[in-house]
Amino acid sequence: MVDRELLSRKVSQLREYLVALRNAEDITWEKYEEDLRARAFVERYLQLCIEKIIDIGNHFVSFHRWREPEGYRDLFHVLHENGVIPKKHLTTFQNMASFRNMLVHRYEKTDNDVVYSIFKKRLDDFDLFIRLVAEWIKSASK
Repeated sequence: MVDRELLSRKVSQLREYLVALRNAEDITWEKYEEDLRARAFVERYLQLCIEKIIDIGNHFVSFHRWREPEGYRDLFHVLHENGVIPKKHLTTFQNMASFRNMLVHRYEKTDNDVVYSIFKKRLDDFDLFIRLVAEWIKSASK
């Protein structure tokens, strides 16, 4: 079974990042577009959230000695292959990996509409990941 203490710390960090994003209610669309610090805050915390679920996923792969992923998108496919992520949610998490790569490697091409939409409408996807991981651990320990 995975290292529950380590996993708990990683999930706690992810939840802290999500709280910070959810508490940023003052970042309206107008503020996001006009204020570089607001954009940087949102983009960085989204990146941290995505990197934390990647970190959690890599812990599963390493601990269980599952197939080595060919990249971040493939990591979520490995988690799907091993029953952690259902097929219906696979694309959601693979898109997160692509979004993270866009934030990190193609910063100048960042689409403000897309980033702001994720910030306002897709944070629950991270809660879903936490729930799926917890459900898998519970079912695997039976």
